[in-house]
Amino acid sequence: MKKIFLLILIAGMLFAVSALAADKIGFINIQRVVLESEAGKKAKIDLETLEKSKKSILDEKLKAMGKIEDELKKQSSVLSADAKKSKEEELERMKRDIQRLVADIREELQKKEAELTESILKEAVEIIDAFGKENDYSMIVRSEVVIHAKKDIDLTDIIINKLNESKGMKSETKEKTKSKSKSKK
Repeated sequence: MKKIFLLILIAGMLFAVSALAADKIGFINIQRVVLESEAGKKAKIDLETLEKSKKSILDEKLKAMGKIEDELKKQSSVLSADAKKSKEEELERMKRDIQRLVADIREELQKKEAELTESILKEAVEIIDAFGKENDYSMIVRSEVVIHAKKDIDLTDIIINKLNESKGMKSETKEKTKSKSKSKK
């Protein structure tokens, strides 16, 4: 009885392995898709532009605070106790406002980054799904879960190209892929 069970188990495993070998499997480096696609590059530039504009606002506030600090230091000996206290309170208020502003800017930048990334990922997932169906892939996984794989099942460049094409953008990755395939010949 044990031998029959063992034979059935081995036959089942062999069948599963042979079925898996016939399936097409690929993997994608999602981080590369986001960073190297034209949409990802544009999102990065948009984020940097927003960060620069927020930094200039913050710099203005810091400059104003520095001015008040300097005034307080210079006039400290000639100011009355009430005037000095008033300036110190104004300075503390400005410091709190700047701390809130920094936190708000950080939060806004994180939200914007998440929004831009989510948009790119949503479109990338749709493209990956369509590509997988069109090319009869059984499974396409993220590269983060792959320990070892042949480079020829890395679909990242293909997906970057398709994402760029869907946005109507020129693809530098496409050129890299062409030059790689020419050098392999």
